[in-house]
Parts: sequence; C-alpha cells; structure tokens
Amino acid sequence: METIRDAPVADTSSTSSVIKLSGVEKVYRTGRVEYPALRGVDLEVASGELVAVVGPSGSGKSTILNVITGIDRPTAGRVVVTGRNLADLDEEALAEWRGTHVGIVFQFFQLLPTLTALENVMLPLDFARSGSIPERAEQALSQLKLVGLEDKPGNFPAELSGGEQQRVAIARALACNPDVLVADEPTGNLDTDTAAEMFDVLDSVSSEGTTIVYVTHDPDLAARAHRVVSIRDGLVVDGTRP
Repeated sequence: METIRDAPVADTSSTSSVIKLSGVEKVYRTGRVEYPALRGVDLEVASGELVAVVGPSGSGKSTILNVITGIDRPTAGRVVVTGRNLADLDEEALAEWRGTHVGIVFQFFQLLPTLTALENVMLPLDFARSGSIPERAEQALSQLKLVGLEDKPGNFPAELSGGEQQRVAIARALACNPDVLVADEPTGNLDTDTAAEMFDVLDSVSSEGTTIVYVTHDPDLAARAHRVVSIRDGLVVDGTRP
C-alpha cells in the first residue's frame, strides 16, 4: 500500500497555487442514467486566498469541494492540491493526506452524537495521533474558544442548538491547522450576527495562510471573499483567475 511518505514527488507545475483543477469532469452514474455534475472545470486558488463558490442548486458547487478534498474522484481531468496530484494517491494515502492537510465543514454538521463537543473536535487530532491526549484536549478547547463555545466542551450534540453544532463542526475542521479548509454552507444554520462572527473567524484563519474555499447562497457573505467563483451547469462561468 502506498503511504504519504512513499507517494510520488509533489507536483510543482504551479507552485503559487495551493489548489489547481484542470479540465475536471465528474459524471455520476445510477444504473444506465448519467448525470454530468462537472463538465470541464479549470480553477486555481492561491495560498491564503478566501474564495466563495456560488451558483444555483445542482450547478456543481458541492462536487467541486468533493474533488478538491478527494472525497470524489474526477471522471476526467487533473486535481492538484497542496502539491499533490490526487490521482497518485490510493484510498489509504488519500485519507492520510486529507487528515493532515485538509479541514472540511459539512453542510449538515456530521457530528458524532455519542461524543461531547470537545471529543468531536478532538477527533482529527486523535486520527493524526497528534501529541498526548491532554495536549489534544487543550488544542480542541482552544478551537472551541475560537468559535465561542469554550463554556460547552462537555455538551453532547443533542444538547446544542443547530448553530452551536455548526460552530463545533468549524472548530473540528480547524483542529489540525489544515493548509486548506473547504466548507459547504458553513453559516447556513446560523443567525445573521453569529454568521458574521463565524465569517470573521474564517477571515482571520485565511489571513494566517490557510486557503479557504466555501460554498454559500448568501450574497453578503460571498461579497466578503477575496474572490467569487460562479458555477453554472457544471462550468465555472466567472472568477477563474486568482
């Protein structure tokens, strides 16, 4: 099995781009039915850039996030993230790479109901075996503090509001200090004031060098990005250049 340390030398064809998609297509198949979600996407995102992805429902926004993280393999094209051509990584190596370099905020939280807020945020650190257990707990608590939940580390997801659960999900995504953070509607379950506060967190993380790509339907939050990328019918129609 290939591991990260044995993987091919990093791709340096575009050293200024942390994310580079070239001619990316993605076709989903159900029986004989095919649905082309992406139809040839070219996209580059620079280090520390904060990019909003916008477009109508079904346009391919979430699929772009999935191919950037390696959750979905493209049907055609090339995906290079943090210098790695993701096609060179098998599933085990891809999972290891993702755990080290990528944070993900899912649209519907995906918190484990039997774990506390603190334990949910610790999960990426546990998988990465980063430091001792007390050190992981301290790091996780600092991330909860960052999102304003330092007073609820012992609460289970069912004891938190939807907005609080989303904040835990954001804290978890940031736990390993990833190079790249992708977020699918990261503020969609927050009220206006809390959404603005959470965006301030993302903006601060971006200013420290983390590359962030997020999907949003909120035009006000999209306008706060460094760049807005518009998707329609599986194609980037605006915002392709850093």
